Amino acid sequence: MGLTIAQKIIRDHLVSGDMTVGSEVALRIDQTLTQDATGTMAYLEFETMGIDRVRTERSVAYIDHNTLQSGFENADDHRYIQSVAKKHGIYFSRPGNGICHQVHLERFGIPGKTLIGSDSHTPTGGGIGMLAMGAGGLDVAVAMGGGAYYITMPKMYKVNLTGKLRDFVTAKDVSLEILRILSVKGGVGAIIEWGGEGIKTLSVPERATITNMGTELGATTSIFPSDEITRDFLRAEGREADYRPLSSDPDAVYDRVIDINLSELEPLIACPHSPDNIVKVSSLKGTKVDQVCIGSCTNSSLLDMLKVAALLKGKTIKPSVSLSISPGSRQVLTMLADCGALSDILASGARVLECACGPCIGMGFSPNSGGVSLRTFNRNFEGRSGTADGQVYLVSPETAVAAALTGEITDPILLGEMPKIQFPDQFKVDDSAVLTPADPEEAKSLEVLRGPNIKKFPDSFPQEDTLTATLALKVGDNITTDHIMPAGAKILPYRSNIPHLSQFCFGVCDKTFPERAKALGRSIVVGGSNYGQGSSREHAALVPLYLGVRAVIAKSFARIHAANLINAGIMPLTFKNPEDYEKVAEGDTLSLSGVYAGMESGEITLKNETNGAIIPLTCSFTERQTAILKAGSLLSYTKQLGE
Repeated sequence: MGLTIAQKIIRDHLVSGDMTVGSEVALRIDQTLTQDATGTMAYLEFETMGIDRVRTERSVAYIDHNTLQSGFENADDHRYIQSVAKKHGIYFSRPGNGICHQVHLERFGIPGKTLIGSDSHTPTGGGIGMLAMGAGGLDVAVAMGGGAYYITMPKMYKVNLTGKLRDFVTAKDVSLEILRILSVKGGVGAIIEWGGEGIKTLSVPERATITNMGTELGATTSIFPSDEITRDFLRAEGREADYRPLSSDPDAVYDRVIDINLSELEPLIACPHSPDNIVKVSSLKGTKVDQVCIGSCTNSSLLDMLKVAALLKGKTIKPSVSLSISPGSRQVLTMLADCGALSDILASGARVLECACGPCIGMGFSPNSGGVSLRTFNRNFEGRSGTADGQVYLVSPETAVAAALTGEITDPILLGEMPKIQFPDQFKVDDSAVLTPADPEEAKSLEVLRGPNIKKFPDSFPQEDTLTATLALKVGDNITTDHIMPAGAKILPYRSNIPHLSQFCFGVCDKTFPERAKALGRSIVVGGSNYGQGSSREHAALVPLYLGVRAVIAKSFARIHAANLINAGIMPLTFKNPEDYEKVAEGDTLSLSGVYAGMESGEITLKNETNGAIIPLTCSFTERQTAILKAGSLLSYTKQLGE
């Protein structure tokens, strides 16, 4: 039986375990990336491990999230990351150099390599045939120290593409179509491989858009073959030597196969407040639009920006619309300026923002109250834009331009003929904003610089055999990490200050939760299906840990968040019978007994001391995960291994 692309890479990087679906496998990691919203904590964790120098082939620290410096906090974090990177062998991408996923694709991604990043959209690297996965910061820290990355061996899905996209129908529409088919939880436990004759019509930037959005499916990662299109991209970046052909075997077996005819697709749009709330753009014709944002790690490539500039050339946006453009990297921005496309964008009335994540994480450019904002981003969760009642829609750059020009949601096909884009054979390479680390001898004398906003890692607590605690909060389905630990310009600067951050925990759901949880001392949280979807931010586990949460019980969990909970020493447990969710209420006293035996058997019994209900729970912890929970956290477990 042949192997899929992902199975080949896993086989080549297997440290332990077997490749049976559902079993735990440990993988050797070639590359890591961090960004500044999660990176400070990851590097604090790395320092705690006491390892002098990273042991990966390449680790890169990017500054792209917290670039709005309205106080000392972000600047201090950036200074800390730069100093720790120089000392410990990590490359440092300076503020303004670009969004981590776009820059990594351009300058560092290599087909067939493994990459984990403390950002959930790390699967963008699958666009050039990497096995690229989002992970918690602590997992990234362990990988930087030479440790393996552990995952449950995923199922394999195949999406066969046929035909060719029509003008004004884009890779973003392909991403929205697969979300329509599978939903935000339809990819959980799976790796999605894209193939078929249709992929030959897609450039690497288009492929990267699709793998980036695969995160919203809940998939472990997404991946394309590495072929001549990949080689052309790497050649244009001056990196043809990094090319390696990679494809699945003809007799590879998949758990599910999905067929999509590119020729039949129409422009699609994701309505508030979920990436899988998909309808045709034409069905919303005439909906007034207040704001349009083009950029993010999903749609900020040179190809995207050249199309936007061509469609805006000689035109002016509607006075009622505010339009922002965020190029994905300094390379993209420089090339736009050199060819004159940047002037066309500026002449239209657009505002050009720096090469950073910006509005995607609520870091500036929030919409007006109740405003409709069309964005080429990957998420439209409630409140994520920075405006609590903002109505955010996800669209392609072409659909975004159509709305900016007309002032309402408009099918971009109505814009007329698509201008011809002259895409360069060579990209303008300038790595001067990527700082190289010190050599090992020089590094010994370097000081790591810490500001007063950087606080210590929260204390963890070994899991007890018996746990009795109050149900401090009960929430519904599809609770995101933005619900648990919001982003935005007011909160992100405190990502290295867990005590201060804690006052915002679950603020979208219940602003009284932090005070209540702290008063209780220890507590349990209950959720619905797909609990913890979205960003990989481990703060959504570390802050509840700080507030005393000892277990989370849900109908189902998103992969990365469940792993982050375990790493923090919090038990993620699942209702055996989803209807038992109704048998608990906020304020109830809940008891778990025989926890140690239950972690090994996979079944733990919950007693609701308030109403007497006996509720069976399930878990599927590996031997290693059980040891982590008993130790109190992955950090404590790792320390024990070294003693």
